[in-house]
Order: sequence, then C-alpha cells, then structure tokens
Amino acid sequence: MPAVTSAPSLRRRDRAWPFWPLVPLYPYGQRPTQRVEVVKDQVWTFEQFQGIFYVVVPIRMTVVRLEPTGLLVYSPVAPTPECIALVRQLEDRYGPVQYIVMSTVTGIEHKVFVGPFARKFPQAQVYVTPNQWSFPLNLPLPWLGLPRDRTHLLSADSAQVPFADQVDYALLPPIDLGLGPFGETACFHRASRTLLVTDAIVAIPAEPPAIVQIDPFPLLFHARDTGADAIVDTLANRCKGWQRIALFAFYFRPSTLNVATTGEMWREAKQAPVRSRQHYFGFYPFRWRPDWPQSFEALHQGGQPQVAPILKTLIFNRGPETVLAWAKTVATWQFERIIPAHLDAPIAANPEQFLQAFDFLQAEVALELGQALPAADFELLQQIDALLLSRGIARPRQTMVLPAAEPKTEV
Repeated sequence: MPAVTSAPSLRRRDRAWPFWPLVPLYPYGQRPTQRVEVVKDQVWTFEQFQGIFYVVVPIRMTVVRLEPTGLLVYSPVAPTPECIALVRQLEDRYGPVQYIVMSTVTGIEHKVFVGPFARKFPQAQVYVTPNQWSFPLNLPLPWLGLPRDRTHLLSADSAQVPFADQVDYALLPPIDLGLGPFGETACFHRASRTLLVTDAIVAIPAEPPAIVQIDPFPLLFHARDTGADAIVDTLANRCKGWQRIALFAFYFRPSTLNVATTGEMWREAKQAPVRSRQHYFGFYPFRWRPDWPQSFEALHQGGQPQVAPILKTLIFNRGPETVLAWAKTVATWQFERIIPAHLDAPIAANPEQFLQAFDFLQAEVALELGQALPAADFELLQQIDALLLSRGIARPRQTMVLPAAEPKTEV
C-alpha cells in the first residue's frame, strides 16, 4: 500500500488558500493535502479535493525525482503552507524543484495554481503547454501570474527541454472548441515507467478516495435519500455518497436522478434534523431511483482507464483524428502505470490498455462501445452540446476515424 503523508501541523492557517475567490470551489479557503509515495524514492502524488455543491473529487499534482538531483512538478495544486512543507521535505532529501509543468490549456482548476506555486520556488523553470487562452479576455501569460523571466512554451520537439534525458512528453494539438482550444501535455518518466496525464484519462474507484474522506461531510450529504434523513457516518454511507457524487461529476444529471418538488423540499426541510447553512438549511432536492447503483456500475467499468463522458461528448469528438494520433504516440512509451490529475491513481495500465480507452473515436467500434453506458445518462450532456452548437459557441463534431482497410490477399 502506498505511504500517505500529511504535514505534522493541522492548524487552519497551514491549509489556507487565500486566493480561492478566483475559482470558488469547495472547500474554498481550506485545502488539506496528502502526499502519497507511488514509486519508492521516485514518484509522489500530492492530493487535494474540490467541487461544487458537495460534489467533490480529488485533484492531484505529481512530483518525480530527477537524476542526479532535483524534482519535476507536473500540474501543481494549491500551494498552501501544508503542501509546500510536504514538498520541502522532498527537496531536503532529493534536491530542489527544478521544473514545473503547466500541463493543460483549458482546465482553469489546474492553471490557477501554477503562478502562485512557481513563486514559492523561484529557482524553478516553468514549462507551459502551448495555445494558452483565458476568458473573457485573452491575457498574456505574465498577466495570469506566471513569472516572465522563467516561463517557457513547450516545444513540439520534446528533445529541446533540459529534462529530455529523463522525461518524454507529447503535446495534444489544440482542439478548437469555439471559445478556445482544448489541449494537454502527457509526460513519461522513464526511470519509474510512469505516465502522467491531466484530464484525458480517468479511473473511477468504487470506494471514496482517501483524500475526500478527510472531510466526509460531502459524502454523507449525498448518501441521504431525503432531506429529512439524518447524516450518519458509516463506511456504507461514505461509499453510497461517493458513487452518487461520481454520477453527478460525470453526467451532471444522471438518468437515475429525479428532482423533488418545491413543496416536498419545504416539508422535508421542516423535518430535517439539522437546518444549518452547511446543511443548506435542510433543503435537499435529490431523489435517486432504486436502480442508480446499476448506472454507477456501468460508469465504473471495473476501475479500468477510460475517457470521461464529458470529453467524449463535448471535446474529443471535435478532433478525433488529432486525439487518436496523440494517443498512439503516447502508447509508444513503455509505461506500467498512469497517474491522472483526477479520481483514482495510480492506475495499473500498459500502453495497450491506454489506447483501448480511445477506441470510441473509431467509427467501427463507437456504436458497440456506446451501448456499454446508459444512453439516458448522456441526455444532459447532449442537450448542452446542442445548445452550444445552436448559439455558435461550439464547433461541430467531426466524423469518427475509420480504421485503415486490411490489404486484400490474392488467392
């Protein structure tokens, strides 16, 4: 089992993140951090959590050890005093943070931390995925908090960076979404055979990750069936709440979820055991159908690596050939595990399993794979897709990739 480490002090100020209003996600100004040693003396993850309306999921940065000394940081998280103390412990043993990789173009929940994190390590060089953009104004990188004198765009040629002898990378070319492009950088740490990705791949655990159990209230909040139910902390309720959170996080409105009427919510709120602000004053709109566990099992896919439904429906189908070519490049690396920036990690997976997650981009197998997930769960995502298209905000889908025809054999 991987070793999990937290900073010795649990004072609120050690977990404080004062810039939370920039991206106001729960738990707002308090960000606990756990460090997990994934590969002994080589790879560590730093886990925090965040969400909206108690739909909380892990967010993760990864640190790899370089030879002969130093560290590379992939996709920083909130640099709270607790987080920085845990990084300093590694620096004391393995050398300073030398490189910081800003791995995504679109994910503001990742990008917002890079500038503040870089200021904590003034000796580190920052390498940025190209085609960065911001909304509503497209601002230059220094205006987004990145240090002007030590920020570099990652070149298309991965041999050009100073860590190329130990870490490979592959840029996903920008996929035009309308408002701006989607893109990310995958990195491969050769010594540990570890692949680092941001959002492209996830694995969904059946049990709640350790980091979200630091504050189990969101899990228990969503484990209830009505607003009149008490919040009871049991392992079964934590798992129940987590699985419902996963359905929320990936589908926004899964088909097995109904919404209570206003009258029902008012009546239950009057009966709620606790009507505090934390409990939304007793109001609880969610009504889960009895078959919701089957919907989760279909999403879970046995914990195998997969592309999240939102990327399938709204993003990767805008550039299937581009994405598939990138995935094939990544699959040339001989990795044994994948560490994504969300959900479960590490994922025990090889290049073949990684590439299989992108099979939905091939027209020949797309229909068969689509039947593995309940079509009704995609309804809201499809409605969002149609709305964005009708408003001219999103780009149309592109035709799925057809596999190359097998050469005919003469008889």
